Order: sequence, then structure tokens, then C-alpha cells
Amino acid sequence: MRVLHAVTLHSPSHAFGGPVRVALNLTKGLRARGHEAWLLALGEGFPEPWPTSVEGVPAKLFPARRLLPLGFSGMTSPALLASAGRLVKDADVVHVHLARDLVTLPVALAALRAGKPLVLQTHGMVDPSEKLLAKVLDAVAVRRLLRGADALLYLTPHEREGLDAVVGAPLPQAVRLVNGTPAQEERPPLAGPPRILYSARLQARKRPVDFVDAAPAVLAAHPDAEFVVAGPDEGELAAVRARIASLGLSARFTVPGALSSAEVLSELRRAHVYVLPSVEEPFPMSVLEALAVGVPSVVTHSNGLARDIAAAGAGRAVDPGPAGVASAVLALLDPAANESASAAARKLAAESFSMEAVLDTLLPVYEAARRGA
Repeated sequence: MRVLHAVTLHSPSHAFGGPVRVALNLTKGLRARGHEAWLLALGEGFPEPWPTSVEGVPAKLFPARRLLPLGFSGMTSPALLASAGRLVKDADVVHVHLARDLVTLPVALAALRAGKPLVLQTHGMVDPSEKLLAKVLDAVAVRRLLRGADALLYLTPHEREGLDAVVGAPLPQAVRLVNGTPAQEERPPLAGPPRILYSARLQARKRPVDFVDAAPAVLAAHPDAEFVVAGPDEGELAAVRARIASLGLSARFTVPGALSSAEVLSELRRAHVYVLPSVEEPFPMSVLEALAVGVPSVVTHSNGLARDIAAAGAGRAVDPGPAGVASAVLALLDPAANESASAAARKLAAESFSMEAVLDTLLPVYEAARRGA
């Protein structure tokens, strides 16, 4: 089977976050099972010559152009737009990681016009919105695509309700597909001072400043603890640096910026606890990667993985804010609690969020889409 995966943007800084990681994990998994799979996206920040593959996956990357000051929604490529019809024609299935943008919408529309089996995966990026741009795009393209797709993949019941609300009716072709993560080597036995890691985009919704504000309470019990705030800046880097400085904690924090996938795994293998203090996070890949390595994780109750983590004993789910984060980190720094949560994290990742389980769900969706085309 030949499967084209289209996603908005790939860059060395991983600025677009989880959807790209999901697309890469799926394409690599499909290729491991003998299928042809490749990636289509905008590219930004690469030195010449541009890559023709990403982590071993063949990739067609178009230089990104920012047409409007609207973040990712304002980025596109005239060459991609002009050739969208040609780009989808060789695929047996077109799998679009759909957002309200000028990349994935045109590719999905081209697949629909060409009669190609179309699978949409929205990653929580398409939900009811009162923003003018969202209303325009919904009227012009989004509702047509949601109704016309052969399959619509959602992460959580909350996301499914939002997609139904955008269309104004239940979507019978919706299928739940959780994110998966490849198996990873187990975190080695830890030595040295406690190391607490945040590795995600530095944006307001992810609340990296809450991570910083939790540090004093942790340091009161573990004065040698080390904190890492890693990830590409999306508006919060200055606030993070300012709060670290105002607390007088520059010696206890490392702020390395965006990390490669290999560097993220290296940091995880050194971490005692992983923290993602964000709110309304649908299904974060960074937490799945931490679980796969065996790093106990702290998330807020609105995180899509909160119930799984709490039920499995793989970490803690807390109310938003630094107090809850600090209390959970302190509990997980107890050696016995950390060891138990680490084993539970590995088990949860392997049993509930493995790539094999995800592909076992996804491949029948592809086959049904092909039969229906």
C-alpha cells in the first residue's frame, strides 16, 4: 500500500510539535510492515541542500512562506499549492494531519477532488471556534472535508464532540486512534542529584513558567536538584528566563532551546521526573515518549493522558499551577516511588500506546477507505 502523510511543517527545531512526530512514527511503522509511506510538508530552517528524507522516511519538503501574520495558519508554499493534485495521485491512501492552515487543507481538498481514499487526523487542532479565520475556513473547506473523508481519526471523546460540533451533526466515519510511541531502551539506573525535565514548546498553554515556579518547593527538600526547560520558543522563553532570574535560580536551571529527537531521548534517560504542566492537552507525544523510557510523569487533570497515568501509577495528575506540580515531583523523587512509577510507565507505554497496537487499528481503516473509494 502507498500512503502519503501530509502535515503542516517540519523543521530542525520541531516547531510544529506533536503532529509531525505522530506522522513520522506512523510512516516509519508502515514502512517497517512493508508498505510505502512518505511525508509531505512545508520545511523551514534547513541548510542547503534540503533533506529528501526525515529519520529514514522519504519526504517532499517545500520551502515555507509566511503570507499572513497568523502563526502556522499563515504559512504556505505556492509550489505546493500548484502541485497538490499531482502530489496525491500516486498514493493509494492520503492521510492528512489536518489543521486550519494553507497546507493540509489544500492537500486534503486535492485528494477529495481526485477521488483518493482520504483519512483525516486532527490532533485536537480542529474544534469549535469563534475566530473569524476559523469561521471562514470552516465554511469554505473544513466542513466539506470532515463530511467527505473516508475516515476521521480522533484522540479523545472530547475531540470527537468538538468535530461533530464543527459540522453540526455526528460524523459516522469517526474512529478513535490513540497516539503511539516506538519502544525505547529503558532508562538506566540514575545517579547524582535529582533532574526534573520539561521538554515541549514554550507557549502559554503549556505553562512552562509554572514549571519554574514549582522549583523553590522542590529545592527546599532537594537543594541539589537540577531543572531543564527544553523546547522551541513560542512566546514564553523570555518569561521563563525572567522568572528563573527573579527567583535567583540560574545555577539550578538549564535552558537549551529546541532539541533533536535524539537529544530529547538523551535528556529523558537522565531525568528522574518529567513534567508537562499544560492545560487542555489532548494527547501529548512528549509524555508518551517519557513513559516509554520509564520516566514518571506529572501532568494536569485536563491532559488526555491524565487518567491513564494516574490509574497505572505511572506518575501523578494534578490541578494546574506550581503547587500541585511541586507536590507531585517531591512524591516521585522518593526512590521507592520513582522505581515503582518507572516500571508502571514502561508497562503502560508498551501495553496501551505501542506503535504495533496503533498500526493494528489504523491499517483496517486504510483498507476500508480503499474499499469505499
